[in-house]
Amino acid sequence: MISLRPYQADVVEGIRQAFRQHRSVLMVLPTGGGKTVCFSYMAQHASSKGKRVYILVHREELIDQVSATLTEFGVEHGFIAAGRPDHPYPVMVCSVFTLANRIQCYMPPDLLIIDEAHHATQGSTWARVLTAWPEAYRLGVTATPIRLDGRSLAGQFEVMVEGPSVGELIDHGDLCRYKMYAPPVTLGKLRMRMGDYAKNDAAAAMDKPQITGDAVAHYTRLAAGKRAIVFCVSLEHAAHVASQFALAGWPAARIDGGMDRHQRRGLVRRFAAGECLVLTSCELVNEGFDLPAIECAILLRPTASLGLYLQQVGRSLRPYRGKEQAIVLDHAGNAGRHGLPDDERQWHLGDDESRRGKKKPSTSLRTCGKCYAAAKPGTMVCAECGWQWPVEAREVEQVKGELQEVAVQRARIEARREVGQSRTLDALVALEKQRGYRPGWAMHVWSARRR
Repeated sequence: MISLRPYQADVVEGIRQAFRQHRSVLMVLPTGGGKTVCFSYMAQHASSKGKRVYILVHREELIDQVSATLTEFGVEHGFIAAGRPDHPYPVMVCSVFTLANRIQCYMPPDLLIIDEAHHATQGSTWARVLTAWPEAYRLGVTATPIRLDGRSLAGQFEVMVEGPSVGELIDHGDLCRYKMYAPPVTLGKLRMRMGDYAKNDAAAAMDKPQITGDAVAHYTRLAAGKRAIVFCVSLEHAAHVASQFALAGWPAARIDGGMDRHQRRGLVRRFAAGECLVLTSCELVNEGFDLPAIECAILLRPTASLGLYLQQVGRSLRPYRGKEQAIVLDHAGNAGRHGLPDDERQWHLGDDESRRGKKKPSTSLRTCGKCYAAAKPGTMVCAECGWQWPVEAREVEQVKGELQEVAVQRARIEARREVGQSRTLDALVALEKQRGYRPGWAMHVWSARRR
């Protein structure tokens, strides 16, 4: 039987409170934070009260993953998916594509749970299912509430409930620490198609012997013998990369959605056991691939999508026995575009204006000139090899105003952090009393978060 972690219990309570005022809620929790655990727990409680629950997923592996978690909670469930027995249960795990084609055959659910909910936009297969049952309570879950096309999720969800950030989960030991290396890469000009780099352009830029050889060399130097997932641009690219790792003496294989389900499962079992050390993939392991044994993520697919980048890196951040830290080898320049995985980010339900013709702000990520370790802005000495960034002389611009002591600034930052970590109304009320704030401050903050 699974027990919720404290932050997961807080998220579930936040969702319950949100449902008292709204019928559609979006839960945001980083990759590896336990989204499946949270919504399976809620499905268990809803079904125990006689409610009908449908859980929507979009891939075969996700059906198996959700089913396994429901089983751990002791929840009897059935399936609405091609090739699976269709026996009715209070909880059903549904392929969204199968359900959309058979939607007239099923009773309306009381609670509709949408996994990887950033796919659920108007006009999609998902929306066809969602609009069929407007009276159902709706819970969407995602690690990245953004879309490549910049379209808003506000049409499907009224309010967002956020869990801890990647940085907070790392600090608390719920995700593992990582080292990121970002060797320089020159991609040239890549055309955009449907919000991301055109695959044929990206493949032409990345599927080169020198880039693949560099990836193999960095793995050999920095992650030798660790289980690695390589994110590639195309199936052909993935096959080429797997062959180069194998030629270098590392057991490697390509895994893709065209394989038989049992063949894929066999590859995953070999990988988890350490018999196959390197799996190369195009698309298959970007979302919902829950394998904590991954120790290294190798990025060979450039992407303009922050969501895709975080999903890929997040595959390696789950804790696992014997894994002290994850290693990320970014040969595609993605960290330079999007920042480090644990940078603080502000999510919202509105349109992503940066994808509607506005240029994204550039990141000031620093890369060591000797070992290529990635570091946060302002770092002066590489934590991995001790290389020092050269200091550039700058003229200081004088401005009017009163200087504040660093201690005061730090106190204010700490105060804001403490507010951010108070994720329930009760926690905010306790903070209100502790600091002597005016009555009503906690409710004001709580209401503002849910607008």
